Amino acid sequence: MKDKADAPAQALATATRLVNAGRRAEWTGAVVNPPVWRASTHLYENTAALAEGVRGNADGRFFYGRRGAPTQWALADALTSLENGAAGTVLYPSGVAAIAGVLLTVLRPGDVLLMTDNAYDPSRAMGRGLLADFGVETRYFDPIDLNGYQAAFCTRTRAVLLEAPGSLTMEVCDVPALAQIARQHGAISVLDNTWAGPTGFDALGHGVDVTVMALTKHVGGHSDLMMGSASAGPELYKRLRMRAQNLGLVVSPDDAALALRGLRTLSLRLEQETRSALAIAQWLAEQPQVARVLCPMLPGSPGHDLWQRDFTSGCGLFSFVLRGGDAARRNRLIDALSLFGIGYSWGGFESLATPLDPAPLRSVMAWPMRDGDAADRYGVRLSIGLEDSADLIADLGQALGVMDRG
Repeated sequence: MKDKADAPAQALATATRLVNAGRRAEWTGAVVNPPVWRASTHLYENTAALAEGVRGNADGRFFYGRRGAPTQWALADALTSLENGAAGTVLYPSGVAAIAGVLLTVLRPGDVLLMTDNAYDPSRAMGRGLLADFGVETRYFDPIDLNGYQAAFCTRTRAVLLEAPGSLTMEVCDVPALAQIARQHGAISVLDNTWAGPTGFDALGHGVDVTVMALTKHVGGHSDLMMGSASAGPELYKRLRMRAQNLGLVVSPDDAALALRGLRTLSLRLEQETRSALAIAQWLAEQPQVARVLCPMLPGSPGHDLWQRDFTSGCGLFSFVLRGGDAARRNRLIDALSLFGIGYSWGGFESLATPLDPAPLRSVMAWPMRDGDAADRYGVRLSIGLEDSADLIADLGQALGVMDRG
């Protein structure tokens, strides 16, 4: 049987790479998908083989369930093959666990972490709680202000946490410039690349040291699994792997199989979600009740030029801000939607809507935005799924009418 994983990945289109990634013959056997290996205990032929197992520590070598088996190895291998320049990928039980695992690897007591001010709220909570408990100081910076970012470094700065686009408000920062400045200061750059993923943004190729994803979102794609990943070059990958093993972190083989299944259709889902999201964003931009649409793919949105320069695709996640009004008015809109679920997460096949109010989650970035009306504070974050975009637009239209009627 041909080993699909041996295909010359760099010469293949993304869709082809997604189909073949991680399908090593020794892990799949004669079937198409890697089987689900459920095991805590791996048996050895004799004590000599047992001793040899202890000396090796790499995917593909059985040891004990915490180090995985072919199902987990296949997923990690597939993700590594999609990250240009990665030596390996570590899997975590959730996206937040991936961020925590990386930061607990690269930071020590007394260190300073620079965190983008538009970071995912659980990342900010980590800075206030977990990292503070371990003696790490978190400082926030505006990722659009390169001069302010440069000035934020000190002799104790060891790492920088970036997002592109930023959580909720979707600004696209100059990731290559931010990563280069971090490297000049001897700091490790970590990027939460969940929005675009490796098929839409080449994180390591743009100078980032560690790229993190919540596989819960696009890779899973069906709102039925929790998982995260971190990919890096040789030295950092080795450190990440050892720290994850020391923390006893392991993912379920059943979830790994679901993530592999989601990976195969990722490009098709992202293509449709992106196309629908752009159509909906353009429609929203024309509505009198909407003050601004925060969608990197939309001309005029914050960071659109950088998105065009650095990204090769988009996704279905974006936000919009209502003109004037209050939280109650915004909530009437969300409650009136029939095709959008109300719930956290995104990247699944179903569309979701959640309230947007970044003000309590900002330390140095202005909200409302500097060039906006102070009354334009409340908005909605949309995750566009696989429904027909015309149906979603009609649903948003009737909900805006309900909102206005009060």
